Amino acid sequence: MCSRPVIGVPADRRTLDPHPFHMVGEKYLQALVDGADALPLIVPVLADELDVAAILAEVDGVLLTGSPSDIEPHHYAGEPSRDGTLHDPERDALTLPLARRALDTGIPLLAVCRGFQELNVALGGSLHQRVHEVPGYHNHKENPSDSLDAQYSPSHPVTLVDGGLLQKLHGDAQAMVNSLHGQGVKRLADGVTIEAVADDGLIEAFTVDSAKGFALAVQWHPEWNVKDNPFSMEIFKAFGDECRVRAAKRQVRRD
Repeated sequence: MCSRPVIGVPADRRTLDPHPFHMVGEKYLQALVDGADALPLIVPVLADELDVAAILAEVDGVLLTGSPSDIEPHHYAGEPSRDGTLHDPERDALTLPLARRALDTGIPLLAVCRGFQELNVALGGSLHQRVHEVPGYHNHKENPSDSLDAQYSPSHPVTLVDGGLLQKLHGDAQAMVNSLHGQGVKRLADGVTIEAVADDGLIEAFTVDSAKGFALAVQWHPEWNVKDNPFSMEIFKAFGDECRVRAAKRQVRRD
């Protein structure tokens, strides 16, 4: 069996003085190495030039990462974003069809923060663009003046659904998680099962019922200092194990 499965990580597209770059946060790559024992492969978001099926044929899993950018609201029939909102249409153009194809073909999928929102939108759900302005919900954003360690420290509890994947991994009914997001689920997509709910009722995790393989989305950031958090390690280990199974099957087909 392959000891290090290849996990595709779609990039963000950013313009830096003045050239466009395709980039992924190191914390996600490190978590795949340390938590999933995997080989990360950064996938450029060149949707017009790269075929989704061809990308997925080369990987054993997909990680949809968090990002400072928001999904363009036309993807879920949302109201136009406020001026100054950071978008990444190139990422949207690749990740939304990539996620759907991965689910259909049984490729393990882990979605984090923006990735959680992408998966909900890809399946037909919608988003609150500013959760903190919706009555009844807390402010789930980080304090930008805090240190990174403070921003990513556990900030609120989530209730894990009894008998769900996360409850089985954690072994308890509640977990403390960090919170660094301005958007959240407005309408949950059909065909998914809620895995975790914040103390204000906001959906924080789900699995996909029809997925032919591992398919978990979480709103928090388990990748941060993954080795220091047993619950985060369990999430990435479970994902990595499923990717290893996929890698072994791909190897058999090649042989």
